[in-house]
Order: sequence, then structure tokens, then C-alpha cells
Amino acid sequence: MRVLVTGASGRLGRKVVPRLRDGGCTVRALSRRPREDSTVEWTVADLATGEGLAAAVDGVAAVLHLASSSARRTHAVDVLGTGRLVAAADRAGVGHLVYVSIVGVDRVPLGYYRHKLAAEQVVAAGPVPWSVLRATQFLEFLEELLRGAGRLGPVIGDRAVLAQPVDSGEVADRLVAMLAAGPSYAVAEFGGPQVLRFDEAVRAWQAARRSHRPLLPVPIPGRLGRALRSGGLTTTVTPTGSRIWADHLADTYGGSGRR
Repeated sequence: MRVLVTGASGRLGRKVVPRLRDGGCTVRALSRRPREDSTVEWTVADLATGEGLAAAVDGVAAVLHLASSSARRTHAVDVLGTGRLVAAADRAGVGHLVYVSIVGVDRVPLGYYRHKLAAEQVVAAGPVPWSVLRATQFLEFLEELLRGAGRLGPVIGDRAVLAQPVDSGEVADRLVAMLAAGPSYAVAEFGGPQVLRFDEAVRAWQAARRSHRPLLPVPIPGRLGRALRSGGLTTTVTPTGSRIWADHLADTYGGSGRR
């Protein structure tokens, strides 16, 4: 079948697209700028304006909606843009729309999460048969977070925050399986196999890099801090992924001791 993938050039999209192709799907990938790839049908469209969406969904059997904008135009892209995509998919007779969200959007008081939750609600209220997958934070995202937290020397963070990092490739596998299974009309969750405290993640990361920068504990205040420390980013749902933080660190650093 032909599948439209929004956000195809992002971290998750780059994992999903080859899996879809290997499974026999024809992939149409949405981008705001022209791209060329002999293995993918690239189409130009803009979720924030709706320009190009009608052509993007024309003739596709399913839509895998990965696109998001956490830094700017979040409401225009994630909420209004999802609404535009759902409306265009309905007019085109699309049979299944799968939306990717984040574990904790209904519990963690972040502005970006509120937009993701609103986008979930747009999908669920729309006329196109649907499924939603909430994933925990990617292993690569945790690595980026720690690099940012340590850019001034010490690694700064709330030592008691809980995370459940998941491999993005395993999330991609889950999404491909959901597409094959058809609409569930339900919100599913998928996380990594291990819940880590922030300080545990930092110690393992520092050991893998053979770095001796200290952890500077700074508690996150208010409702946000309480939600993060109480496991707002984690899930008890099974099955989970299989790759753990130590696997990611071994693959990334091995025995090189890079700093």
C-alpha cells in the first residue's frame, strides 16, 4: 500500500521509512522543501498553512503522522496542522491515520505536551479511522539532554527525575506493526525496558565517556518537578522495547573514552 509519512526526514522518520519500504509499502514522504530520492515519493506540503496537503494525501491508503514542531509554531503545526491533515485525509478517503505522541502528555505540565495532547484529541475526534502511539523519550534524546546539561562543565539537573528511554528503531517497528494491524481507535503506549533516575543515567554516561565532571543537583520546582520525579514520563505498559541505556552507550562510545 502507499503510505504518506509526515516528518519523514526526522529521527523517527529516518527509521520508519526503510522499514516501510522493506515491508513492501510505497512511501510518500512529506517535506516543506523539494527533495529527491529514488526510493521515496517526496511531496511538498506545509502543515502550518495547509498548502499541498490535498495532493500529498491523494491516493494513499494510510498516513503515518510524525511531524512536530517543539520550538516554534507548535500550535500552528501540531494542532491546527493536524486538523488540516485529518480533513484532507478524510476528503481523500484515507483508511488509517497513525499519530505519534509522547508518554506523559496528559500528566506533565509542559506547553509542548499540551499541544501534543490537543493534537491527539483532534485525531480521535476526526472522521478518519485512527490509532495513536505514545512513546517514551528516545535514547538519543537522553544523550542530547545530558550533553546540553553539561555544556558549562558540571552536569546540571534534578537527580530524582525518572525517565524510561526507548530505542527509536523499536518505536519504528511498533509503528509499522500498528499500520499493518489497522485502526485501533485507541491510545497505546510504548517505552523502554528500564526506568532510570537522572543521576543513574548521568553516572553511566560519564563512565562510558571516561569523564569526571560532577553532577550539580538542581531540583526542578513546582508541579513540573513533582510530575517528573513521580514518573510522569514513564509507563507500566508492556511489552516494552529491549535496548537499554547501557546498550546505547556501548554502541556510541565503546571503549574509546571520548569526552
